[in-house]
Amino acid sequence: MIHRLFGQRENLAPNYIILGLLCAFAVIPILILGFNSLKSNLELGENSIGFPRQFQWSNYPDAWEQGGFAVTMTNSVIFVVGTVTGVVVLGGMAAYALARLNPRGSNLYMIYMLSLSTIPFWLYAVPLFILWKNLSLLNTRFGLIIIYIALNSPFAIFLLRSFLVKFPPDFEDAARVDGATEMQVLTKVVMPIMWPGLLTVALVVALGVWGEFQIALIFMQEDEKMPLTTSYFNFMRRFSRDWSLTAAGAIMMILPVLIIFMGLQRRFVEGLTQGGLK
Repeated sequence: MIHRLFGQRENLAPNYIILGLLCAFAVIPILILGFNSLKSNLELGENSIGFPRQFQWSNYPDAWEQGGFAVTMTNSVIFVVGTVTGVVVLGGMAAYALARLNPRGSNLYMIYMLSLSTIPFWLYAVPLFILWKNLSLLNTRFGLIIIYIALNSPFAIFLLRSFLVKFPPDFEDAARVDGATEMQVLTKVVMPIMWPGLLTVALVVALGVWGEFQIALIFMQEDEKMPLTTSYFNFMRRFSRDWSLTAAGAIMMILPVLIIFMGLQRRFVEGLTQGGLK
């Protein structure tokens, strides 16, 4: 038994080594970025990857003020909240309809929708830009949120439908027998069942919208309405020689994402696994 136990540990050793290397590959660049954000430019030129000898905490308030991150971070929060709300509501209702009502051609519709999501955005970026300009949606928060909702809805519908078809409709039928309306069934029975999937969709969409850059660069050209990513790009161009300030700005941009993901990573993995496996 002892030999069997040690044999299992020896077999797991390569897995732990690979996981350790992957973790180091992901964490070390962030640590170096954090160290550089606390250095002066002079020290950064002499010590670009080591621990700071003298902490320059003033880099963070300077980057926050000179980059105007208070306004752009608020814009990013608006984009994230608006997109997540729209995707969760529309994706949840569409997934429920496809999974429970089972309309004719639902499988064909899923294939068609997923096929559309594989088309590169740049193939229809120009006609969409012209359409948004004619509809007066260019340089508006609402217009950008609509684009984000359209691009993220196929993933949400696919994941939530796959999550919902695993559960039998017995609870929903029992609620209908007790006199519940379809809206009550959806909000009080189906939504609690779909909660892990909804949380996973919300987290994936939030992370994607928070870090999205190219679409916002095209459809949002006014400084006071820019999200954090495009604002940081302009900030980095203005302070291209001040690497300590740009590093501090990068840390402030990724810190909310790290905090949210570290707090919800277990539920994220559970929801993604349950939705992807039948």
